Amino acid sequence: MTEQDLLEGKPRCHCGIFGIFNHPNAAVMTYYGLHALQHRGQEATGIVTSDFDLVKRKPRFHTHKGVGLVAEVYKDPLILKEQLRGRAAIGHNRYSTTGASENKFNIQPLVVNYREGNLALGHNGNLTNFNSLREKLQAEGTIFQSTSDSEILLHLTAHSRKENQIQQIKEALDAVDGAFSLVMLTDTSLIAARDAHGFRPLALGKLGESFVVASETCAFDIIGAEYVGEVEPGEILVIDQEGIESGTLKSYHLSKKQTPHHCIFEYIYFSRPDSKIFGENVDKVRRKLGKLLAQQSPVKPEDEDDRVVVISVPDSSNTATLGFVRESIKMGEDVRLEIGLIRSHYVGRTFIMPDQEGREFNVKNKFNTVKGVIKGRKVVIVDDSIVRGTTSKQLVRLIREAEPKEIHFRVTSPPIKHPCHYGMDFPSNAELIANRCDSDVEKIRQELGVDSLAYLSMENLLEAAPSDNGAQYCTACFSGTYPVPFDRETTKDVNDA
Repeated sequence: MTEQDLLEGKPRCHCGIFGIFNHPNAAVMTYYGLHALQHRGQEATGIVTSDFDLVKRKPRFHTHKGVGLVAEVYKDPLILKEQLRGRAAIGHNRYSTTGASENKFNIQPLVVNYREGNLALGHNGNLTNFNSLREKLQAEGTIFQSTSDSEILLHLTAHSRKENQIQQIKEALDAVDGAFSLVMLTDTSLIAARDAHGFRPLALGKLGESFVVASETCAFDIIGAEYVGEVEPGEILVIDQEGIESGTLKSYHLSKKQTPHHCIFEYIYFSRPDSKIFGENVDKVRRKLGKLLAQQSPVKPEDEDDRVVVISVPDSSNTATLGFVRESIKMGEDVRLEIGLIRSHYVGRTFIMPDQEGREFNVKNKFNTVKGVIKGRKVVIVDDSIVRGTTSKQLVRLIREAEPKEIHFRVTSPPIKHPCHYGMDFPSNAELIANRCDSDVEKIRQELGVDSLAYLSMENLLEAAPSDNGAQYCTACFSGTYPVPFDRETTKDVNDA
């Protein structure tokens, strides 16, 4: 997600992607779409547009990319109005892993020109056989400009000897393993594709006579586009003028047939609650997470004078907290939802300090307690996850200063025990608090300094997630069961899509 999520000890998602075809203001629409997807990546952003050069009688791509937030990189209105001309565009918000942020060539969309013309790519996910493929291509003389795993898709496409561009792209996608949701721009089309497991979300929308694709539907809402459906796992969807005129888009499928394994963490934390992903509203799932957690691990008043207040860790836990409180009340518990933590939304990069003292200052700089709500009360903190535990401990310390009677911590996911290889950035095994404490919840409770601690069970987590049409989920970060093998030598320095 963001540098602030690093501060909060949260997992981070690798990117947000957007594409639009057949719109007179394609760059402007992409700007707004990326703005809505800012939560998926805040380090860098880029837009590529396509128009037709009447003088040279051929399509031409225009690119603008930069480090920073969407509003910062495109603050000059002439960039969108004059530089990024064309009726088709793709955009990308990037979060990079350690070591990759300094390389400007890693900022997407990546663009090449090869024998079939122009080709641009925006990628959300992580390719698990990247290193072995990269070594093979390098041995054949391929030169890589970036350290991003995404670049390999362009090289594989250019190396393909298939007779047309779609078949070349399909052959490239068939060669890679792992997670990818893609937007690709060619001279004549916008292409959207997902890996056969469907790890990361990708939705299709319509805006008048234009088609739109995005990581989340909140990007449709901001521009007034209508949600059509999901790009299916293993699908390569081609949006071109022929499809616009006929009303039927061309669809191809990868050779690999797999059982879907949607990332369960998209529902827990990554996606915005106002989005629809994997065919379901995120808000609905998060409320159910809170509901099941209340049933599983309630916090009850001990007597008539005992006041139980429930507070969220804003903003990602707000929706689940509503579900927790509503279900607690339905069960007859005398609990009350309160705003006990106030979050500052204006903490910028200046405040990101690497040392422990700086991090502790940042917790107070980002959060403050409403002391009148907390003092003398039994306080229930609802959060979506605990990763390292460092910031959770600091948050508990902050709340202790407001003099509560007790502090009870409730988490709407199971303990995180394993790194992700499909598009999230988790710390190493040794850094995860669940591993440091040998998966002993009592030890974690003691380290956090709370009166009680409960995680949502795996069974309840999967019950909360929709299972229509046989949908299944990747829970590797909790269970250690990885649906797709990965290169053991893979490092964070090269996998930064």
